[in-house]
Formats: sequence, C-alpha cells, structure tokens
Amino acid sequence: MAPTPNTKDMANAIRALSMDAVQQANSGHPGAPMGMADMAVALWGEHLRHNPTNPNWANRDRFILSNGHGSMLIYALLHLTGYKLPINELKNFRQLHSKTAGHPEFGITPGVETTTGPLGQGITNAVGFALAEKLLAKEFNREGHAIVDHHTYVFMGDGCLMEGISHEAAALAGAWKLGKLIALYDDNGISIDGQVAPWFIDNTAQRFVAYGWNVIGPVDGHDAAAVSAAIAQAKAGTDNRPTLIISKTHIGKGSPNRANTSKAHGEPLGAEEIKLTRESIGWSHAPFVIPKEVYADWDAKEKGKAAEAAWNEKFAAYKAAFPDLAKEFVRRMKGDLPKNFVQTAVDTVIAAHQKGETVASRKASQLALESFTAALPEMLGGSADLTGSNLTNTKSTPNLRFDALTGDVVTNEAGQGGRHINYGVREFGMAAIMNGVALHGGYIPYGGTFLTFSDYSRNAIRMAALMKLRVVHVFTHDSIGLGEDGPTHQSIEHAASLRLIPNLDVWRPADTAETAVAWTVALQNKAKPTALLLSRQNIAYAAKCDSAAAPDASGIDSISKGAYVLSEPSDAGIKKKAQAVIIATGSEVQLAIAAQKVLAERKIAVRVVSMPSTTTFDLQSTEYKTSVLPAGVPRIAVEMGSTGGWWKYGTAAVVGLDTYGESAPAPVLFKHFGFTPENVADTVEKVLRK
Repeated sequence: MAPTPNTKDMANAIRALSMDAVQQANSGHPGAPMGMADMAVALWGEHLRHNPTNPNWANRDRFILSNGHGSMLIYALLHLTGYKLPINELKNFRQLHSKTAGHPEFGITPGVETTTGPLGQGITNAVGFALAEKLLAKEFNREGHAIVDHHTYVFMGDGCLMEGISHEAAALAGAWKLGKLIALYDDNGISIDGQVAPWFIDNTAQRFVAYGWNVIGPVDGHDAAAVSAAIAQAKAGTDNRPTLIISKTHIGKGSPNRANTSKAHGEPLGAEEIKLTRESIGWSHAPFVIPKEVYADWDAKEKGKAAEAAWNEKFAAYKAAFPDLAKEFVRRMKGDLPKNFVQTAVDTVIAAHQKGETVASRKASQLALESFTAALPEMLGGSADLTGSNLTNTKSTPNLRFDALTGDVVTNEAGQGGRHINYGVREFGMAAIMNGVALHGGYIPYGGTFLTFSDYSRNAIRMAALMKLRVVHVFTHDSIGLGEDGPTHQSIEHAASLRLIPNLDVWRPADTAETAVAWTVALQNKAKPTALLLSRQNIAYAAKCDSAAAPDASGIDSISKGAYVLSEPSDAGIKKKAQAVIIATGSEVQLAIAAQKVLAERKIAVRVVSMPSTTTFDLQSTEYKTSVLPAGVPRIAVEMGSTGGWWKYGTAAVVGLDTYGESAPAPVLFKHFGFTPENVADTVEKVLRK
C-alpha cells in the first residue's frame, strides 16, 4: 500500500518554488500561489485526471488558472507532477524565451490550456471548454461508450469576479447547465490596492446562485481535505449545474510579515522575508531544491498513463462498434478539415461568381455559410442577440437549446443538437467563450455582432490572435452605410484598428465571390483568427469576366491573395495604360468601378484594385504586390473609414473618413461625406495634376 502523501509538504513545495522564482526574477506575484497551494494539493493531488507524459490526451480534465498573475502556481504544479518543465525553467521565470512567462501562455508551456492574464477571460474560456465537452459528448457518445467525459476546473480570484466579463460567462454557464464546470474562488480579500472591502461588496454566493450555479462554502482554503471534499461534492452533483467553491485563504500564506497584505500580491518577498517564511512553514531546503519524497508525492506520470490507457481501451471498443464516428472524432479533435472541403469551397465560390447576385455582404456571408455549415459539422455559430442582422444562422445550424429540467442538449428527430448559439447581448463573453471552444478542440466557432461592438470584444480577439486560434468573428454593419442608427453604431476606426492586431486576418469583401473566398481562407486559417467586415447595404457584384481574377478551378485564385486587379482601363472602354490605381475594399469597390467609368469619359485611364484583405496582401511576395500595385503609378485608396492605415501603400490620396458619422439614410450620408463616383474621380484628377 502506497504511503499517505504529506499534503503539508506538497503545498509548501509550491510556496517555496513560487517565492524563490519570483525572488530570482525580481518580478512577479508570489502571494496568490502561496495562498492557493493547499487548494492545488486538493485538486491536482486528488481529482484532476491528466497525463503529464501526454498533455494533449483528448479526454483529460482541463485546468485553467484564471488569475494568471499567479503563474508560479501552475508552473510549480506542472514541474512537480512530471510535465516537461525542468527546474531550470522555473529558475528562468519571466526571462527571455523561457517556458515560464510572466503569465501562462498556451503553446509555450506544456500543460497550459489557455493564455491567461487579462482577468475574467480564463473563467470565460473555461465556459467554452465546458460547453465544447458537453456538445461533443452529446454528438459522439453512445450507450456504453462515453468517450467524451471530463471536467473543467478553474481557479480564480477577486479580480476575475470584478471584471464584467465574468458576469457574462457565469450567466451563460448557468443557462447552459454546464455541470462539469467547477470553479474554485480564491477568496483572500486582497488586491493590488489593498483590502477589497471598500470597493468589492458583492455577495458572491448569492450572485452565483442567481446565475443557476451550485455554491459550496465558504470552506477553509488551507484545509486540503475540506477542499477535496467540496470538489467531490461538486463532481457528484446530478442537477447539471456548474459549481462555485468559495475557498477562504490568506494571500502569501506562510509569510510572517507579508501574508494578508497587498505587499504579497505583486512583488518579491525579499531575501529576509523568504528566510523567515521558510522557518515559519518548516521548509529548510535551499532555493529550488525539492526533496525526493515530495517529488514522489506529487508525481502523476504513472497515474496519468494508467488513466489514458484505460481511456484508450474504451476508445478501441468505441472504434470497433462505431468506426465512422471514431474516425470523425479523431479528425475533429485534430482540427483537420474534411476531405471534401476544397471541392466545397470551389463549388461555393464558382456558384457565387456565376450567379453574380447583388446582395449585402452580410447576406453573401450567409449564402457561403449555407454551403460550409452543411459540409462541416464542426462549425458552431452564434450571435450576440443580432442573428437577424448578422445572418449567422443557416438551415444546418438550428438554435442550440438545453432542457430546462435535465440540462440535456435538445435534439431533433435525427438526434442532432443545435449549432447556433444565442449568446445574448454579451459580445466580450461570446468572443472569449469562442476562444475556449477552439482551445478545447472539436469545433470551429464563429460569432456575430456589429463591427462597432468589436470594441467590446477586442481583448478576447487579441488573445485569440496571441494564441493562434481558429475563431471567426462575423462583424456586420461595417460603415456609415448602416444609415439612420447614427455615429454610435457607424464604424469609422474599427477596420483600421483590427488590422493592427498581429496574426488577425481581416477581410472586407466586395461581393459574394470575395465573401466565399474570405470564408474559405478563414476556415483554412488553422493558426489565426479571422474578422469578416460585412455591409448592411446591398453591393452589386463586381464583374470579373474571364480575367485572372475570375474564380477558376481552384475556386480561390488571386482573390485569396488579399488584393487583385479587378478592372483595367480597357474594361471601362479606354485603350490606354493605367495612369493611376484606385484601391478599394468592401462596398467601396463598386464606387471605384463607377469612378473608373467617370474618369474614362474624361479620357483618364485607371486600374481598379480590390483589396478585401490588407493583412493577407501584406504577406504576399514583392513580385505579386508589384504586379497589383505597379511602381511609378499614383495610388488612391477608397474606404469609408479611418485613412491612417492606407498611407503605407504609398497612396497619394485617400478618400476616407476621419470624423464620426451622422444619423441619416445611407445614400444621403454617402453624398454628404464625399463617397460619390464624381468625388473619387475628382480626387484622382487632382493627384494627376500634381
């Protein structure tokens, strides 16, 4: 019989590593890990199912450290339990190119499930993880074959609960009855500015009860047995409610002079205080030295291998009974697109080209989605209470619903659950939940709102770009073209600001073919998120004839390069070499074509370049970029938004908008702000006269 683990020393190992690493870096947050150490012993020592030798095991429990500033907690846990995170990495805490960044980073450190740091997003990601688990279980599990069956655990602090996104996430978790989501609240009453009592007076327990959660506690967060019992109680729940465990702790636990103070929060304890803390907790070992017996108590490698081996046996039986489902599950979890994807994309783009419909690009998006959602069961859509405006729903994506009594996913006659989520008016929550869904695996999430409201979800978009996640944001009503709602809803700076986010692909398509290509590229972007900026107003199809820009057998062609030559002077009836190039995006492409005709009547020859994606075009070869934008030919950009980003293309002028809009019908606004063929033509002429 194995000896009983020494839980006191297990917790103190976390405390010692945390204060030593922060001291060595002379930077960091020792207080939270020291306070949560006993909670970690309870969860990681008793309940968490994971395999340190295979951090990507499909049916592992997920652990999210939402209060990511306490990163030394998770680094200590990963090191102690046997992940490939050697002690030298802990010694290099917060140093260049180490695997122990100041806040945990997905894709950098084995065992880190999501990048946390911006408070509130970790718990919101966790809601996405738990939702994905629940939906995959409904889709793939069969009687006697529960191949998707795991929990999502979160540690979070006061800061996560103060951030408004936690309200959005917790409310949805309750509505969706995510019974396998268990959050442990590190209730220590301290933040950077000191005791939180003057500014954080929420009754957290009642708040979460109101969301439809089970609430356990307060329990003594320094009693590992009590915390473990609370987790066991949460796991045993049969009412499909998520659980919040309120754990009362002391920040900087063990430090004689820093515990229970904001001093423990975000700065090293100092050599003298660390010495006193070692004496206080009975830890006599040198910095970064962990006794063999403590490593043995923490080591989870054999237990993890056994857990995965048992699951592998289950999956082998599942594969024998349901070979097609098993194959599909493996594909989905890998994130590979179906074999017929390329043909689906080709058919979708060519059909759009052949029909040449005049529709708003938001409608063009829905037309493309009809094809893609039918072919890709992993596409999980949604909208922030704007479905009828964003047009993110299709025939293949009925609304996702949960039984009010059982919490089960409501299915149709074929046993299929819904694939379109009503997120409610929760843009930030939607964006961060989609990140969690993408991180879990098995789905490609997309969600819609107005482009102006990308401001609400911007930090979660940034986190998706940082983590290299395939998430698609459908942003409609992309300009003053939305009309009477006025400047509060009219996007001006939003396209330009989104294009500034590294690793975010931004598309503003001009017609149905470009929109279908944008969706194709977005779905193929396995390592980056995409923002689609779409119009409310109708846009005439931009005739591509039989040019190199016309959709060909590949179905993607030059459009997928982000910019292409749409129309030459000859297409406007003038046999001269281009004297200028008009670059346009989205709804302004038709304006550029109209201006080209006006200029042709004035005997001025211009080339029109459609640039649906500056971010994609910027990645092309110099040769290709020069073929589209030839040297020595003046360039004029046209876009109903901020002009700043266009000067990098060497433009001589930009017909744009650097003020807020007005409330009026769209045609009136276009004329008022100079978005007319005549004004664009006049601008080109002025450039040529110079």
